[in-house]
Amino acid sequence: MMNLWVAMVVTLALAVCWLRLNDYFAHKGWISGQTSRKIIHIGTGPIFVLCWMFFPEEPYSRYLAALIPLMISVQFLLVGLGWMKDQAAVDAMTRKGDRREILRGPLIYGIAFVALTILYWKESPIGIVALMMLSGGDGLADIIGKRFGQTRLSWSPGKSWAGSAAMFIGGVIFSLVVILVFIQAGIFRMPFSGYILPVLLIGLLCTAVESLPIEEYDNVTVPTAALFLGYWLLPKG
Repeated sequence: MMNLWVAMVVTLALAVCWLRLNDYFAHKGWISGQTSRKIIHIGTGPIFVLCWMFFPEEPYSRYLAALIPLMISVQFLLVGLGWMKDQAAVDAMTRKGDRREILRGPLIYGIAFVALTILYWKESPIGIVALMMLSGGDGLADIIGKRFGQTRLSWSPGKSWAGSAAMFIGGVIFSLVVILVFIQAGIFRMPFSGYILPVLLIGLLCTAVESLPIEEYDNVTVPTAALFLGYWLLPKG
């Protein structure tokens, strides 16, 4: 564990570097805006949550950690409203180059990180699993679905069986890997085996929810589903 302020600076630096690296690649045209948006989506979750371990066990740690996605979300808001010019961010986080797209998925994504950090922090794996289902699961679903999703879901033609499989596998693997790291660090005390079945069941529910034809709201519905089932199934620490 680091000093509280050092931990915050390190976490902020890693988060900003990850965002700006993808902004740069998209702005240069090396990757598409949609691909960059999902790479940011996938990587931000585990990077940020693993940085929680840098923070000491102090009452204000969770709030200073949450301040990082809050600051980034404020930037998203300003860019989306047109009050701040950041073409690289627009290129990296929108599908069609419209800055207003940032006010939907990316902004909601950031707000979810703020809320779950404050509510659950390192006291419970519920918030971690919700964030990993959102980042690893939902993020991979879009990339894999668009590349390999020839067979579409009958109830949601915009989504595919390949995307749903990626959602389940990505969400479960991201969740279990991060939980294992927290166990090895001595933060969670329950045996790893006690998390496997609950995470699998949460993954199934989140996959079903993500498969619904409401793509713009996945950043709300997926973590909400994970929180609902996680409250009942996951060990408390």
